[in-house]
Amino acid sequence: MSTSSFGASRTVGGAPRRPGRSARPRFGFGLVGPRRDRHSVPVEQLDALALPVGDDGVVIGVDAEGRPAVLGINRPVPYDVTLIGGLWTAQVLALRAAATGARVAVETGRAPGWTSLAQAAGGGQPCITLHDVGRVPPQGASAGSPVVVVRDCGMRPPRGRVVSAPWQSVVTLLPYLSPAAPRLLEKSSLVGIQRVSPDEAEQIGRIMGLQRQEYEALSTLADGVTLWCTPGDRQFVMTQATDAETGLLGSARRMD
Repeated sequence: MSTSSFGASRTVGGAPRRPGRSARPRFGFGLVGPRRDRHSVPVEQLDALALPVGDDGVVIGVDAEGRPAVLGINRPVPYDVTLIGGLWTAQVLALRAAATGARVAVETGRAPGWTSLAQAAGGGQPCITLHDVGRVPPQGASAGSPVVVVRDCGMRPPRGRVVSAPWQSVVTLLPYLSPAAPRLLEKSSLVGIQRVSPDEAEQIGRIMGLQRQEYEALSTLADGVTLWCTPGDRQFVMTQATDAETGLLGSARRMD
């Protein structure tokens, strides 16, 4: 068959042979493919390529401007969170963490308060498991299977057998400021504070280095509002339940 219509090249093993090129495959790279011009864009036009991608984590509510507030709980480093607040907010956080693909292990002395949540989550899959205080087994957390341990152990939680580790965060729930709180607050990477008494607010303000207007607001917060604190940031967040969450957990409340 004539190959004049293809000029000087012809097919060898499915790839065109070009003048001055060997058709011998490169070891480990396969046959040489077609060559095209590089794609480029002027530096001044790079901003036009930006995508509106938010932070990675659990959407815990909205900030004062109505923007989504995201907690990055699943991390490649140990991460401790302390929440001085109500069971309702801790359970919303657990549900939403499970929705991101994390396994949630709840260490609690009040299992009946968590049973319906554990049964409803995951569509029959055991993504939220309940354990007695001090009885949480090793979880085997990894990048592909992150874990959130929720410790609902009352005012004086004992030191946990399962501690924070890479891809395993620990959330400790305290109903009120307790003698254990200063130690927990100081070692936590993230602290959440819901409505407390004025005396408790003042003590928390000293421990956390809050400004006067920040800690004074803590005694007046509405149900579902949390002040989330990191070493370099403070943000008031309103947690708004979805219809499914409201049907399962009821309306937002500070008291249990």
